Amino acid sequence: MSQLSFFSADLAPPDVADLAGLLAGTGQAVAAPAGARISTVVADDRRARALAAAVGDSGVAAEVTTSDEGSPLVRTARDPALDALVRDWTRGAVKAVPAGWVPTARALRLWAIASGHVEHGSGADTRYVLALDRHAPDTFSPLVAAMIRAGIAPTLVGTRGGSPGLRIGGRRRVTRLLESIGDCPPELHERTEWPTLTERIPRH
Repeated sequence: MSQLSFFSADLAPPDVADLAGLLAGTGQAVAAPAGARISTVVADDRRARALAAAVGDSGVAAEVTTSDEGSPLVRTARDPALDALVRDWTRGAVKAVPAGWVPTARALRLWAIASGHVEHGSGADTRYVLALDRHAPDTFSPLVAAMIRAGIAPTLVGTRGGSPGLRIGGRRRVTRLLESIGDCPPELHERTEWPTLTERIPRH
């Protein structure tokens, strides 16, 4: 079945600022004289390939490697173009959400590619969860507020179980998210890893 044809992320050119979507999720940033770097661990090689391609679209080189724990890791090259973004998302040595931040459509897409998954509720109720960084709990409430500013009000879930995330439920909110992030990358499984609706709006 087709995704929604409207794709907000296509309305603006890709930008390094979109990589904030990785930091909103489980991504980490490191500043260095040669330029900052952003990296994030993902669930499998499929996501890694899709994410590296999406990061590359933003104008920053990315590679797929392996974390110390043996999981796929996507990381950017060290790039001075990332310095301002990493400064904005860092308070001391701790990750922090910039005041008033509103996620762009492409930032949401990167977040979904890196760590989004479908959560099936009762009946036809389908919800979508964007993972949060369990090591940065002070980002949770600001990210809820950021999503509300973007017009997609989420529910904070999983904080007690060690798998925190922002749950997006209800047809209107899921539709809004789909309008923003567009089609599922071919590497991902649409039914389990991308927002879905009970009834899809066909392409025209």
